[in-house]
Order: sequence, then structure tokens, then C-alpha cells
Amino acid sequence: VQLQAFGGGLVQAGGSLRLSCVASTNLNTINSIDWYRQAPGEQLEQVARITNTGFVDYAGSVKGRFTISRGNAEMIANLQMNSLMPEDAGVYYCHADTRDMFNRRWTYWGQGTQVTVSS
Repeated sequence: VQLQAFGGGLVQAGGSLRLSCVASTNLNTINSIDWYRQAPGEQLEQVARITNTGFVDYAGSVKGRFTISRGNAEMIANLQMNSLMPEDAGVYYCHADTRDMFNRRWTYWGQGTQVTVSS
């Protein structure tokens, strides 16, 4: 199983982007989907999470501007990013926490997508 994040690009400050996380095949039961980002020289930062119960959580820096949602089938999650700021720039990754029919846990990282925000 491979995950791929799509939708990054160059946007002016104040603009919007919508990221999507796509799986190469239908995943097992999804426990949660997370979006992370990493700016150059910075540590990986968790940006948003959505669980299988619909619970969502956001980093304080993006709360009110970003919205995570679940997709269906292979397009498993989206991240709507509004009012983008230069400090939102970085490589964005999706991460899936799943379990199979034997209740074994499997986690997957997606290849990232670059987000650049010009001031």
C-alpha cells in the first residue's frame, strides 16, 4: 500500500490550497488519518487529525484556517487550507493508522507534497 499526497503548489499569502491523500488500494479499517508538515530545518509537525469516529483535532497554528475531512475509497482524506501564511510552507505528508481483519495495526506514510506560500 502506498499513500500519495497531492494538491501542493505555490500560493500567495491569504490564498487557499486543498490537499488530498490517495491510497494505492483500499485500506483496511482506518483508525485515523493525520496530516503532518515539515518546513526546511524544522521538525515534523502534526497539523491535523481525523479519527474513524469523526473526531478532529488541529495544531493551534492552523485552527480555524485548516479543515481535515475524510474521503472515500482510495481518496482517503483532504486538507482544506485557507488563509495561508508563509509559515505554513513546507512539505505536507499524510499518515494513515489502520487495522486489518485480524486487528493488527498497520501504519502508512504518504509521499509528501510541497506547499509554498509567498508573502
